[in-house]
Order: sequence, then C-alpha cells, then structure tokens
Amino acid sequence: MEQLEKLFNRIISRTRINLREFDFDIDAYVQNIIPLEQLTKFYGFYGITAHHPIHFSFKHSNLAGSYFLGKCSTLNSILYKSDIRGDELKLKGETFDAHGTGIVLDEDEMISIKNSLLIKTLVHNFSHDPEKVDLFLIKNTISNAYANIHGAPMDGCFLGPFSTVDLTTLHDCVIGTFSYVQVGTLAHTFVPPGRVWVKNGDVFDFTYQFPEDELKHYIYFKQEEGPVGRFMDFAEDRKPDFQRLYNVVHMESPLEVPLGASINRYSVFQGESHIEENVLVAQRAFIESSWLGKGANAQENCYISDSRLEGYNVTAHGATIIHAHLNQKVFAGFNSFLQGTEKCPLTVGSGCIIMPHTIIHPDAPLEIPPDYLVWGYIRKEEDLADHSISLEELSRVRDKINIGDMRFRGDGSAFVHAFRHRIEHILEANGAYFDGEMNRGHAQKGQNISFNIIQPYPRGPQEGLYPSTEIHP
Repeated sequence: MEQLEKLFNRIISRTRINLREFDFDIDAYVQNIIPLEQLTKFYGFYGITAHHPIHFSFKHSNLAGSYFLGKCSTLNSILYKSDIRGDELKLKGETFDAHGTGIVLDEDEMISIKNSLLIKTLVHNFSHDPEKVDLFLIKNTISNAYANIHGAPMDGCFLGPFSTVDLTTLHDCVIGTFSYVQVGTLAHTFVPPGRVWVKNGDVFDFTYQFPEDELKHYIYFKQEEGPVGRFMDFAEDRKPDFQRLYNVVHMESPLEVPLGASINRYSVFQGESHIEENVLVAQRAFIESSWLGKGANAQENCYISDSRLEGYNVTAHGATIIHAHLNQKVFAGFNSFLQGTEKCPLTVGSGCIIMPHTIIHPDAPLEIPPDYLVWGYIRKEEDLADHSISLEELSRVRDKINIGDMRFRGDGSAFVHAFRHRIEHILEANGAYFDGEMNRGHAQKGQNISFNIIQPYPRGPQEGLYPSTEIHP
C-alpha cells in the first residue's frame, strides 16, 4: 500500500498549496476520514450503452466503489464510492453558446480528474467554462461525502460534506459544509457552511445563511472524525441495503418497469412501490413504499420513502423526501431534506420550487401552497412567512426584497424564468416527455446498459492502485 499512501499525501499537499491564502486546516478534514484499507475492498465499474461515446482512461488511481459513464479519465487520483456520470457531455459538432458566441466542438467533451480526492461525490452535467468547452476538468481538488460537482470545472478547491457547486467554474475556493453555490465563476473565496448563493451577473442575486446552531443537528464536520449529524446517520443506516447490490452479478428488477421508464441496477427498492411511464431512477437512489408518477425522477443519492410524487417531479441529486405528497412539477433541489412523519406529513403544492439545500422537518402537518419558492429551515407553518414567497410575487420584484435571513437583489421575473426553464430542461433531458418514439432522454437511453468491473492490485507496493487502463470503442 506504499504507493497508495504516497498518492494520498501528494493530493493533500497539492490542494493545501492552492488554498494557502486561507486559515484552513485541510489535514483536519482529510486525515483519518478514509482508512486506506477501505480502498482495497471495493471494485470500480463502468457502463456501456449504444447512446454514449466511451473512452475510459485510468492511470495511477484508486477507483474503489466508483462508477463511470461516458468519456472519463483519471490521473493520480483517489475516487471513493463516487459517481462520474458523463451522459450529458457535449458531443463533437455541437455548438456551445458562450455569451452569445457559438463555439463548435472539434471533439467530444471528456471529464478529466487529476490529482484529486473525491469521497462519495457526484460529478455530472458538462463544463460551462467557455475557455474549455471540450474539457470538464477537476484538478487538485478534495471533496467530502455527498458533495455534488454539477457542471462545475474546478482547480485547487475543497468541498465540504453535502456541499454543491452547480454550473460554476471554481479556482482556489473552499466551499463549506452544506453550502450551495451557483454563481458562474468564483475564485479565491471562502464560502461558509450553510450558505445558499445563486447569482447571475447583475441580473439577480439570491443568498440565504443557515443558522449555525440549527444546522449542526443535521450536518457538521467534526475534525478528525468526519461529517456527523442526522444526514449522515440517515445515509449510514441504509448502507447495508446497498451493499447487497455489489455482491451479485445479475439482479431481477424489483418491480414491473413500464414503457419508457428506467431503474438503474444499482438502485434500491423496498416495500410496495409503484412507478409509471418515463420514470428515471438513477444509481444509488433509494425508493421505499412510494409512488412515482409519470415522468418523475430520483437522481443519485436520493431517498424517497413513504411518499407520493404525482408526476413530472424533479428530485435533484442528493434530495431526501419522507412522508410527503408532492403534486405535479415540484422541484426538490440538490441535497434538500423534506422529512415529514406519519403523524406530521408534508404536502407540497404543484409548481413549487424547493430551493437546493432546504430543510423542511415539520413538527405538525404542513402544507405548502402551489407555485411557491421555498428555502432555508422550516419546522412549522409559521416558518413559511420567513422562508417562502409566491412565484407571482417574486416575479414582480425589480430591485430587492429581504425576507427573514434571505436577501434578493435584481430581477425577480428573470430568477423565476431561469428556474422554470431549467426544470423543463431537466425533465426533457431525463425523458419525462417521451411519447414512444420522440423525446428520448436518460430514462430511455439507460434501459439497456452493461456494467463492467475493474479491480485493484490486491497485494504488494501498489496495493489499492488500479492498473493503468485504456478502454476505447
């Protein structure tokens, strides 16, 4: 394991150099978080379909428990139980619009991970950096458990547990625990834990800061121990349910799969569940005793339990929905946590936008009206006054509005339009509108996929490293 230890320390050193301007002890966030012997226990695996170009290149890396789809490469990196999903990468000949200028791709885009440590991290979407349209590069970066890197190239960064960087290019940044950032470009910035920040140039700027004392009940980083709190307890309790998926080669579908729907072989179903046409259930999603209506989806690391989604619902990466009834076209953002109970169920009206990294944990039955924007930390109905606004009212904002700890500046109509447009794009990309012939998306393209496994050196100086591998069509 000598070479693996050297690689681990090398990655930490490189990231530490990039973040030297901050008073940030990166070693406390990394050392002892993953016992290196864990990295020898799990195989890596990649998917092959007729719809996605393939080119896998793995060099001097550990890929324990990690999944790859599309064109991906790793160099001098450690990826532990991470999902590198390249099914939305740009293709050769496509035109990428960069601030009104069309850039035609000369070759297929590739996800490239160099000198990085990703722990239970999702990488998805495509590069939005106009200077690197054919390369989604993650370099000299460390990400912690259940972080999301979504359309976000980065160099020299640290991502805390349950953080999300969305459609943003990062350079030398620290993104705190449970923070969400979608701001286009960010450099040399320390984003504190619990910050939700959505900014589009001078058009609009939305910010919210979670109360630190409340957030600690759900997730915080305990130095030299790792992430702890309700979120981690919830995920750890369900770990054994996923383990059995990796112990067998072939598995029968847990339920009848209707036309246009797709259930990933590495998802978990328990209890009596039902899915309708064009539903997408991604790898590492957990569905228990729930109903997913037509065109609904459950992305990676989603948990949906004792709930009903009426249809065309977007459950973004890492979202949790428990004892809830979501009417049509409800968007549950990245790493949002919607936890009703049998005695205190949650009902969300149609057309609502639950902002990424929102916690709704009611201590009494709670109903959210249709077409509302919801954010922050909500325990009771009275909290909605400081943590929600109707989309119609927000659309009338032209300057600024402050509600509780939320600050909004700019054009509210543009903000609402941008979110609604993106939700429609997600539904289209996932195949929610497939009619049997037209509008194919991820749900249909993922119906026929083969998985292949790769294993590390079992002993010797290179124990835990994977042999350098090139896989072409």
